[in-house]
Order: sequence, then C-alpha cells, then structure tokens
Amino acid sequence: MADVNELIVSLGDATTDSSSADPPTTNEEPSSDNEKEHSVVRTGDNGENNDEGGATNFLSPPNGEAKTAPLRKKKTVSFNDAERSSSRDSKSKDPPLDEESLLLASTLVLDAKRGRNLEYILGNKYVKSYIFYNEPFLRWILYVFIALDLTLAIFEEPAVPNASIPYWGTMVMEFACMCYFSFRILHAMFFQYSRVFFKDAKNIIVMVSIVLTLIDMICYIIWQNMSPDTHPVRWSRPLRPLFIVNFPDGKQIRRAFRNIRRTVPDIMNVLFLFLMSVLLFGLLALKLFAKRGLKYPTGIPYFSNYFDSIWDLYVLVTTANNPDVMMPAYDYSKWFFIFFLIYLILCLYIFMSIVLATIYNNYKKNLKNEIRAAVFTKRKQLAKAFDILKVSRHDEHVITHSRWKQLMGLLLPNKSAAHTDLLMKILDTGNKNVLDKKDFLHLSDLLHLPLSEVKDRQTLFEKYFPDVYNHRYSELFKRFVRHKAFRYLFDFLIVINAVFIAIDLDVADWFFLSIFTVEILCKLYVFGAKEFFLRFWNIFDFLVIGSALMASIIEKATEKANEEISTLDVLLVLRVMRLVKIFGSIKRFKVILQTLVNIGPSIVTYGGVIFVFYYFFAIIGMELFSGYIHYYGYDEQYIGSHGTNKMLFCGNVKLNNSLFYKAHYCNNNFNDIVQSMVVMFELSVVNQWHVITSGFVLVTSKVARLYFFAFHLCCVVVVLNIFIAFILEAFILEYTLQTVPKLESLVEAKIKELGLGIGMKPRSASIQGPSGDKIELVDEEVLPETDVEGGGEGDGEDQGDDSDTDSIPDLSKEKGLKFHLKKKSRKKVEVLLQHMFQGEIDDDDEGPSDLENIDSYRKNRKLTLEEVT
Repeated sequence: MADVNELIVSLGDATTDSSSADPPTTNEEPSSDNEKEHSVVRTGDNGENNDEGGATNFLSPPNGEAKTAPLRKKKTVSFNDAERSSSRDSKSKDPPLDEESLLLASTLVLDAKRGRNLEYILGNKYVKSYIFYNEPFLRWILYVFIALDLTLAIFEEPAVPNASIPYWGTMVMEFACMCYFSFRILHAMFFQYSRVFFKDAKNIIVMVSIVLTLIDMICYIIWQNMSPDTHPVRWSRPLRPLFIVNFPDGKQIRRAFRNIRRTVPDIMNVLFLFLMSVLLFGLLALKLFAKRGLKYPTGIPYFSNYFDSIWDLYVLVTTANNPDVMMPAYDYSKWFFIFFLIYLILCLYIFMSIVLATIYNNYKKNLKNEIRAAVFTKRKQLAKAFDILKVSRHDEHVITHSRWKQLMGLLLPNKSAAHTDLLMKILDTGNKNVLDKKDFLHLSDLLHLPLSEVKDRQTLFEKYFPDVYNHRYSELFKRFVRHKAFRYLFDFLIVINAVFIAIDLDVADWFFLSIFTVEILCKLYVFGAKEFFLRFWNIFDFLVIGSALMASIIEKATEKANEEISTLDVLLVLRVMRLVKIFGSIKRFKVILQTLVNIGPSIVTYGGVIFVFYYFFAIIGMELFSGYIHYYGYDEQYIGSHGTNKMLFCGNVKLNNSLFYKAHYCNNNFNDIVQSMVVMFELSVVNQWHVITSGFVLVTSKVARLYFFAFHLCCVVVVLNIFIAFILEAFILEYTLQTVPKLESLVEAKIKELGLGIGMKPRSASIQGPSGDKIELVDEEVLPETDVEGGGEGDGEDQGDDSDTDSIPDLSKEKGLKFHLKKKSRKKVEVLLQHMFQGEIDDDDEGPSDLENIDSYRKNRKLTLEEVT
C-alpha cells in the first residue's frame, strides 16, 4: 500500500490516466469546499471506543429491514465469459475525480483494510494530515518513545545495580518523550473536531498524564535540589503504562482493556457477595478460635483479631496456606474441619467459579460485538468511498473501470494494468464490467489476499541463475527436498541427536550441527528465503542452528573448546521441539496444537496487558518498600565476621526468625524495577504469596496487606481469569471450526471458480477484463500442468501444517497472476468469525448508525455466529 507520499504524488498520475475520458452520462454533484471543510468522517464511537470496534457514523442507517437471505453453507459465484455490458456503457467514459475526492476515497479504503477508526474532518488538508498521522515511521517512533519512557525505571532511583545515571539525565529523556507524546496528541487534535476529540476519554487520559508528568518532573527537580536526603518521590511514574493503552496505535491492547472494563461491572456483584462471605466467616472464625489460646507453629496467635482472621481466610481461598491455616484448629478438634470445608466449598469452588463463568460469558458477548462492529465499520467506510467514486448507469450507481483505475493508481501505483483489472474482475460477481455497491463492499477482503506475478514468485537463485535452478538435475533435487521422506529423515536425525545429548556423548555435535545446516541451506535453495521464512518451524530451525553454529565458531576461535559448556547442547536439543509437529497430523491432538498456534499473537497482547499491571504495581511497590529488604546471603556466621550486624536477616532485624527469612526470600524485594517485576510474577503464581507479603508486613505494617490484596484482586482474579476465558473460547472456536463447512468469503469463492489460486488450474489462458481487453492469466497462453482443478475443496490453499516441507507450494511451477489463499487453519480466528458473520447478514447490510447499541441490533439473519461462540 502506498504511504502518504505515494498517495499524494500518485494523484497527478491517477487523474492523468483518465483525463482523456469523455463526459459521463450522469454523475454525482461534487460537494462544495465549504461542505467538505465542515464534514467529518466518523469511523469511531462517541469517544470511548473509537478504535477497531468503534461506531461509524458517516452514513445514515439503512432504510427498512433486510430481506431474509437463504441459508448459505458455501458461497459460490457464477461466471460467464460472455459480455453483458451494453455498447452504450462500453463507449461511455467518465471524467476523472478531483484530487480531494480521490484522496479521500483511497483513504477510506485503506481505513477499511487496516482497521483504522479515527474520526477526521473531510477537508483536503485534514485528510492529508490524517494520512501523515498514520505513517508507519511516526508510529514506530511512538513505540520507541513509549519503550524509552518505560525503561527509564531501570536508571532512576532505586536503579538497577551499575545502571544508575544522574537524575537530570532521565529527566531530559522523559521530557523528550513527553514532547513527542504531545506532538502526537496535538496532531490528532488538528484533523478532528474539538467536540469529537475531547469527547474521547483516551485523549483526555493522555493529555492529563502528560501534564501530571511535567508537574511531577518540576516538583522532583525542586525537591531534589532543596532537600535531596529526604527521599524525593516520583509519583507520576505509575502513569507511564497509560500511554501504551490510550494511544490509537495500541489497538490490540486497548481492545483487551476495553474487555476488562466492560467485564468488571458484571463481576462486581459476585465479588461483593464473595467478600461479604469472607467477612462473615472471619467473624465466625474469630468467635470460634480466638479464646482457645491456639497458636501457629511459628508462635503467632491463631485468629487473634478480626483483621488477621479476614486476611488468613482470604489467603485460604487462594489455597496458598492450605492446610496450614486449618491445622491448629483441626489438632484441637476434628469437628473444626467442617468449618473450613463449608468455607472452601462456598468461597473457592462456588464463588470463584461464578467469577470465571461471569468473565467468560462477558468475554463471549464482547467478542461477538467486536466482530459485528468490525464488519459494519469496514462496510460503512467502503460505502462512503463508494459514494465518492460512483456514477449513474441505467438508474443504478456503479463504479466504472475508469474510476477503478484512478483508485488503484493511488492504492497500487506500482502494479500493472492486468493486475488491477484482475482485481476488479474478481469483485465483479455479475460480470457486468462495473462494480455495484455490494461488490465494492468486498474490496477490503480482496486487498488482504496477496496477488503475485511470475517475477514476484521467483527465488533469488532462480532470478540470477535460471539455467542452473531449472536444470533437470536441480528439478530432481527440488522434488526430493519437497518429499515427505526428506522431512522424515531429518526428524529421525533430530531424535538421534537428542539421544546423544541425553547420554552426554558430545563427539557427534559437529556432525549433527553440519547436517542440520545442510538441511536449512537445501530448503533455502528450493523454497527461496521469502517462502522459507513464512513458516514458524523454519524460522525456529534457522535461529537455533544459526545460533549453535555461531556459538561453536566463537568457542573454537577463542580456544574455549575444552570447556564445552552446554550452550551448543541446549541449542541443539531445542530442535527436538520440532517433533511436536508430528502430533499435528494426529486428529486427537490437532485441535489442541492448532489452538496453541492461533492464540500466539493474542498471548502477546494479553502479555502486554499483564505487563501494564505489573509495571503499575511494581513502581508503586518500589516507592513503598524499596530499601527495607536486601540480599546479603544466609551464612550468618560469615556475615557476622566479615560484615556488620546490619547485613543480617536480609538487612532488617525485624525479619529474624521469620518465615520469610527462613525460606530464603531475601532476593524477593522492591529495590529495583527488575526485582520488583520478578516479585509481581511470583505473586501471580499465588503459591507462597502470603509468605512474601508477611515479610513486607513485618518491616512496615499490616497496612501493606492492602497493596498485595489489590494486586491479587486485579491481576489474578480479574486479568488472569479473562486470559483463561480467552483460552477457553479460542479452544471451543477452534474445535467448532473443525466441523463447520468451508468458511470462505465471496472473493475467495470467485477466485477458486476462476482457478486463480496457487496450485489451481485456470479455466482459460486469458479472460476478458472490465475494460474490454483480455487479461493474460498464463504466459504465452500455456496452461500450467497441475492435477488440481479450480473450484475443488481446498483449492489454492496451502496443504499440510506449517512444519512440513511439502506444505510450501512449488511456486516455480506457477504461471501468470495467482492469488495466495490461506487454508482455514492458518487464518486468524477473528477473520474466520468475520467471514461467518458476513454470511449471516445481507451483502449490503451496513449495520446500525450507532454501533454502541450493536448488541440490540437485529435483522433477519442466521445465528451461526451465536451458535459457534
């Protein structure tokens, strides 16, 4: 896709291409400049959700109810080579659009393709500013500054050992971050109306965070210079993760946080009843055990006061102190077991299960609404672009070939006429040589499918050494590398290599390293780098073997071969993981492994969400607890003779004889950001989290429990349960999608019918294009020899799993223009669900005018998405 410079520079070429056209039969009156300057593209909601699931308000809601569509298990499209367009249409030409309209239409199409949903004014300078705002380099600069802002905690006090820099150094870097954040938010303000911009809560949060950070920086500088010994506090540092969430560029993390925000109100009722139950049982425990003189093995009084009772029972729900908390009472009387039994059944197994069920139910509902909103938003954007490009033909609004050429001149400036004409032919389901609105609404689906020519599919070796690459001996070699026997041979060698490492036999390391290097070189020769690195296991092999080869060379060069550390062994044994792909061909394991593959990107997203919470609580923890606990080792005799008494017991005498010290937890402290993040992870695992808490309670006060309680409630009860709900839904969807019929878009159906996918045989060497000229599908009008006919089940899709060598299609055999279709298992779940939802609604259904109320929007449609999710 063209960036802002290509879009603007291409305007002259795009309009010049059609400048010789005759006046149209009829056309739409262009909007006046005054109207454009006071119009706005609304591709977000009313401020709170103007991202991928936001409302799109630039079109009025559809009139009337949609007609009931027949049940469609698989979409098919009829295609005939006979011309249907009249001679009058073929002779009629259209004048080029003005530059402003063409730029706006192309921008709307890019918005639909890339899922951009910011609202912007329709004026030409505002549209250009919006395009510039979405430049990739500006987005990457934003990412760099966000990362820099977050990593400042490494260098600020309390800093990571040997990483401290003067406070003015971090201040300068943070000020630079604030300047770019300000530029970014002011840039967004420029192309949006004030009422739209300030109604968006995310913009307000970003601006408030910038202002508070600048105020904090000024206060800290004054404090540091006037009284540096009083431990100046940077109270704005916990706000830094907000920039990840609230800039439009982090839409995936923002979506996850929106899911959390929508889920919290529904689970508050359950959490309230849960906490009331804990309070009630805490009171019962106090009355049952306080006056019996019981004590824990450490000598601490047993349920001696109400607040300790509440805390011990809350920890019991996490099972971290079970059965320790019960044993003093159980030793006193076996009947007290009933109290703990009832408590655990009610609070752990019932209330916590209800919390998970509530979160899961909300996640499903939000996922459905996200899919619906994404589909309708995309359609509204394309509908707006259609309204700009359309002309009138026989009382019908359509997009003609000349208008299509202008649009493609901006979107695909470097592609041939045959390339862009073929795209229009695919969209033209009625073979009318024009595109109606229903056809045009599928444009974003089409643009997501890569279309390549022969020169695009050639490997580097084939381009520069074609005689060698296409020699008959080379063909035999390529056939061998693509054969399953080649893969089975190296799988067997991987197992043998693992056996050698297990028995600590290092003499064959270089042999295995060499043979695995040869395997990678063979694949690179046959498949080419582009296709090779599209497969996960190929990337994995390249990194592991490449790292092992470099480690071995460095060891030899530095004469450290005698040390033979485990670096090479570890890297080589990692390749054993590659055998996991074998289980992918077994039906009972396929769903599980495919779920793991598909949720990979989403795991990264939720990892970002967890990181935001970790960072927030870690910074607060550093301000509250840094300096109280240190690690000096646990040899008290050695420390006493070589150090000082202040170094005993984690540097704090209050921890003497504590469980925290006896468990050797001194390294679990908040003395720098790295150690603080480790403590956050340990608290998330839950096991022994109450012991960690007890250490900081001893060195401060019992009020410290509120900090650890808040972390557990936010990160474990809410965030991790949402992550579990995501895993459950992903598995259920993957399992269900294995049984549903072929899921494909209307565009994919047309491509398969024409036989234009990789591995498919075209119906003919050429087809008639929308301009009346023939589109050559195969060079020299020679059909490729292949056993696959267009239109069959799975045609044009990559076969096999990602790890198989024979799953990579032989692109050297493909001739002419071909689409690269993904098989169902390699599509993102979100894309599959969008295809399903598009199959439930009419082709021209653009949804409600306000997508905030999308959950209540109902038309005559099937419940496929409801049933699957």
